Amino acid sequence: MSDFDDDFAEQGQAVYEALLARTGEAAPQPRLEPTRRVLDLLGDPQRAFPIIQLTGTNGKTSTSRLIESILRAYGLRTGLFTSPHLVRFNERIVLDGEPISNEALARNWADIEPYVQMVDAELEQAGEVPLTFFEVLTVLAYASFADAPIDVGVIEVGMGGEWDSTNVADAQIAVFTPIDLDHVARLGSTIAEIARTKAGIIKPAATVVTAAQHPDALAEIRKAAERDEAPIVAQDVDFALTADHVAVGGQVLSVRGRAGEYTDLYLPLYGDHQGQNAAVAIAAVETFLGNGSQPLANDPLVEGLSEVLSPGRLQLVGIEPTVLVDAAHNPHGARALAAALGKYFDFAETVFVIGVLGDKDAEGILSVLAPLAARIHITAPSSERSIPVDELADRATALVGPGLIYPFDSTEEAVFAARDWANEGSSRLVVVTGSVVLAGEILDLAEAEEWKKA
Repeated sequence: MSDFDDDFAEQGQAVYEALLARTGEAAPQPRLEPTRRVLDLLGDPQRAFPIIQLTGTNGKTSTSRLIESILRAYGLRTGLFTSPHLVRFNERIVLDGEPISNEALARNWADIEPYVQMVDAELEQAGEVPLTFFEVLTVLAYASFADAPIDVGVIEVGMGGEWDSTNVADAQIAVFTPIDLDHVARLGSTIAEIARTKAGIIKPAATVVTAAQHPDALAEIRKAAERDEAPIVAQDVDFALTADHVAVGGQVLSVRGRAGEYTDLYLPLYGDHQGQNAAVAIAAVETFLGNGSQPLANDPLVEGLSEVLSPGRLQLVGIEPTVLVDAAHNPHGARALAAALGKYFDFAETVFVIGVLGDKDAEGILSVLAPLAARIHITAPSSERSIPVDELADRATALVGPGLIYPFDSTEEAVFAARDWANEGSSRLVVVTGSVVLAGEILDLAEAEEWKKA
């Protein structure tokens, strides 16, 4: 079910509000024991199904969705856990391609809540922080998947890897998307440090599937894999994206997999990085289904790729004018966005609507996108972590000069002004980016305003 206006809507909202009352995702606790303790009390639901776990800096959610879609096309009952959500909390726990229903959300919450409270009490007695939002969410996801039940879980880490609460499970396949600098205050100030933390998802007897990596990141992944005797399947060695052509609504790919050659695959997503994500996803599915010993069947592979959705990732949300939403929130993501705009879209002028959270590299994002901009509309997503509009505008002006920068008090004002500007000229594009929170707000607004029906 995916109907959010059902008889259980209030109960579903109550679950979300109960989690929101806890320590938020911006302040994760670097620990696993409390999550493990609740799951132990519940009978270890995370052991009820095999797991493919993903970490990396960018591309985690898209690659997770690609893997899940292919596996579901094979007829497997899938569970997909991603974060953060764009519009609705239910998006984070997906069963067989559909966000968890409010009824299932409420039922599983009722099952786990007494045990969550028990561990909260133990933590408070020990002088520790009670279970956080993400710790409880992880328990809820694993319990919901076991309850469904599912054949395979595709699990995206929340932050890092080693101490991320999803890591209480032992994944059979550890997937690494490209690693770059992000969350430096918590994960480390170098690519090697960040990769070392992320490599904590590798477990004994697992198989590692990795995208092409910075040499420092790959060295850390190899070190962790050797320690746990986990074989590595590496892009451009064991598999590769061999062709990638622009097509209407996306691209056409060819991939050399571990076990076969796959040609002329249609992918309804924009950006060369999505082609790379698809190659990693194919290698991961080959590894899961036969440890790379047998090619994937053509029909489920074609179906899985052609039906995949990646909301908020270079998503077309409006026409007349054209409005794209992209959740790029670090320089690596901004570079992927810039490359895709140049290759997949042909517009004379672009206005960017940008809002950034306080723990992100705003200057890094702006420096990548400013050379492509005719205007930059500065705003602040509705999050207490957002950089205030005036501060971000000052920082942007100091970086690129005053000519491009236009601050707006609300996201609606910023994007409506951008659409008006785009409609006043010819061949003008609106791009909303800089934050997952901002992306979610504009997706909601575009749907409510019916921008695609312009």
